[in-house]
Amino acid sequence: MTPDRIALISDVHGNLGALEAVLADIAARGITRILNLGDTAGKGPRGEASVRRCREVCEVNVRGNWDDFLPAIPDDGPTEMVWWRDELSPESRTWLAGLPLSHDLTLSGRRIRLFHASAESPHVRVHFHHTPEQFAGMFDNTTMTGDGPTPDVVGYADIHDAYVETYRGRTLFNVGSVGNPLDEPTPSYVILEGVVGGDRTAPFGIQFVRVPYDVEAEIAVAEQLAMPTLDVWSVELRTAVYRGRQHPPQSP
Repeated sequence: MTPDRIALISDVHGNLGALEAVLADIAARGITRILNLGDTAGKGPRGEASVRRCREVCEVNVRGNWDDFLPAIPDDGPTEMVWWRDELSPESRTWLAGLPLSHDLTLSGRRIRLFHASAESPHVRVHFHHTPEQFAGMFDNTTMTGDGPTPDVVGYADIHDAYVETYRGRTLFNVGSVGNPLDEPTPSYVILEGVVGGDRTAPFGIQFVRVPYDVEAEIAVAEQLAMPTLDVWSVELRTAVYRGRQHPPQSP
């Protein structure tokens, strides 16, 4: 039986150059099913174009924390937030705010649940260095996920740090980030491989893929558009050092 392959992307954050590179790699592998785990706009210069592209190619788009709060930023909000909000069309803002918070599927007999940050909320963050309680909580049925069968495998995003962990028969993985990776500068996405409708005798796999792109070209676009926070965002793209950990230059 030929296995099915599904690509998982997330955290594009308005980086259209990275998104197009990842989509080209997915297409070159002959993969036609793409699921997006959220945070398509904000932080980068081309949120509207990224939203349109994901609406075109992704069969499922899950709401991330940025998708949730960015459309509702008030006019007197922080300058950069208003800039990213206004870069989106009214239609895209409405679409982002109405996206589902989780998505379940079955592959090779494994119940898989996908969401942006945690089973509790797209705003509750679970890092790689989590507690046993946080790990267990990722598999819980909650108000956000609904009361379906509890998952064997959970995939999420949000932290921009790709990893996989298996404990006592349950697997938790993070897809990393397409547009703003913070573990290394190269965009990350995941390929799930298994048999739709198959049982546990069918193979199942989780593959992480890194796709290079032209970082400087994307930074140049942001500069041309006079995007706020260009300085710290450029450092993140070039070095994968989060802006909260970037040290200001020392005074002479």
